[in-house]
Amino acid sequence: MDPFLLTVIEIVMTVLISAEVYKLHCLSKDGAIASLVVGVVLAVFGTPSAFVLMTLFTVASFFATMKDIDKKIAMGLQEGQFGERRWRNVAAVGFPPCLITVIHFFTGFDDTLYAVAFISSVAVAGADTIASEIGVKDPRAYMITTMKPVEPGTNGGVSVTGTVVSTIAAFAIAFIGWATMTNGLSVLMLIPFAMGVFGNLLDSVFGAVLENKGLISKYTNNWSTELISGILGGGVYLLVA
Repeated sequence: MDPFLLTVIEIVMTVLISAEVYKLHCLSKDGAIASLVVGVVLAVFGTPSAFVLMTLFTVASFFATMKDIDKKIAMGLQEGQFGERRWRNVAAVGFPPCLITVIHFFTGFDDTLYAVAFISSVAVAGADTIASEIGVKDPRAYMITTMKPVEPGTNGGVSVTGTVVSTIAAFAIAFIGWATMTNGLSVLMLIPFAMGVFGNLLDSVFGAVLENKGLISKYTNNWSTELISGILGGGVYLLVA
């Protein structure tokens, strides 16, 4: 297919998806606009496979967000008023994959390295989203730095449920992402899987050590742990490849 036509199709898909999730109250108006910007950046500068992976992650995260939303609202643990995410949420999650994509576009570094770094950042986003949206319903949460019981939803709090489902999410994204972006499977897909697990735990550590003290926001926590994991994943690939 003509690359220009493919880019146009991807942008149209981004517009339709952003509009639909806004109608479903998964995103606020500014969140939908931010989602549109992320999609356009990936459509213009990224590979079709990277766009597909980010789109799948986006749709899956909305389903996870809206699952049992009434219970989350009753517990006061939802995003926004009805579970909708605002532009800061979208920007924090979308910035690292977009940055990696733009750097790859303008520098032309190795495509497999791009796949490792990109998938690693998305795996962290997916693991963290699943841990937050599903794991938060586990009443037995513990502070990651002390292992003392805390209220579900506390920054730095982890649970068995959250850890298990986030690990599964990281593997699923690594598996699907690798198959999509490299057209095959390889033991190297374990790098973004490991980075997904690592980044999710790092998010909890940052939450306990930095976020709870007001040194960083949850948005800074999100994008920094994604970016660190993407860079680290790329570094591991360069060492073993």
